[in-house]
Amino acid sequence: MFKFFSVSVLIISLLFEGCKQKGPVKVATKLKAPLLVEGFVVDEHEESENIEVPGSLLPLEETQIRPEVTGRIVQLNLQEGTFVKKGALLVKLFDKDLQAQLKKLQVQLDISKRTVERQRDLLAIKGISQQDFDLSALEVDNLKADIEATRISISKTEIRAPYDGQLGLKNVSPGAYVSPTDILAVIRQIEQLELEFSIPEKYAKDIFPGYVVRFKVDGGVKEHRADVIATEGNVDPVTRTLKIKSIVKEKHIDLVPGLFARVNLQLGKILDALMVPSQAIIPKARSKQILLLRKDSVKFVTVETGIRDSVFVQILTGIKVGDTVITTGLMAIRPSSKVKISKVERYNSQ
Repeated sequence: MFKFFSVSVLIISLLFEGCKQKGPVKVATKLKAPLLVEGFVVDEHEESENIEVPGSLLPLEETQIRPEVTGRIVQLNLQEGTFVKKGALLVKLFDKDLQAQLKKLQVQLDISKRTVERQRDLLAIKGISQQDFDLSALEVDNLKADIEATRISISKTEIRAPYDGQLGLKNVSPGAYVSPTDILAVIRQIEQLELEFSIPEKYAKDIFPGYVVRFKVDGGVKEHRADVIATEGNVDPVTRTLKIKSIVKEKHIDLVPGLFARVNLQLGKILDALMVPSQAIIPKARSKQILLLRKDSVKFVTVETGIRDSVFVQILTGIKVGDTVITTGLMAIRPSSKVKISKVERYNSQ
């Protein structure tokens, strides 16, 4: 035990003597090298914002087939799912009472016409007065009007196809008693389809008749196109959107009326957009910043952003053409940091 204590005291004494001889220790300081970063040169480019909005595929025309008058079906030509020509007879209602009335009026008209011919001869020899002749002629005109009205009533018992189209499922059977409130079937014109969608009001000025839109439908992989034919006259005050109607001229197995469509639009074209990589943006609590290269140091600049895509963001204020924006090492840079550019990139829309 005593030997170990002696050795410890000897070691401590030697160390103390060595420190006295060498004096205070000097710590060598090393200057930090500049931080290597990558930069991006700002320039003007033509840009537009890519947005996706929901849409619906609709038949070019769609009509609910209803009777104009109440009656019993005596003939039903609604073959479900078939194509019919314009004017084809689809449903016939009972009209024998109207046909009988028409024959009665036609007989009365023939008698009235013969009466008028005889009275014309009598009028020529002053056998009757002009008033009696005029009353007979008026009777003929009244009968003609009644016949025309009866024929119109008969035509209302015949329901015909309003245009070339495809019939849907029928809702009635032969012998059914129907009224104008009953939907017998639906006919659709599907040779061409309509694509309807709405866009935010700020893009209302950017879309017009003739504008080409591209879309995809659920379950399909191919991209289709449609041509805008009209826009609604005003923006919807509730949704603040503008309704658009376009025509799909393409025929494809994926395009079925009623399908949901995802419409891709390029709107809000800007001719002199200043775009920077999205990773160059530093989000703050109430603002956004970027780092600009100033000789060998950086400057923190507050900016406002505009349109963006998956890679680039438009800068509205805070930078100008020719500025170099720092894109890497953002978390390690401080206002007093020195930097060195190792790589410079420029904008590429692709």
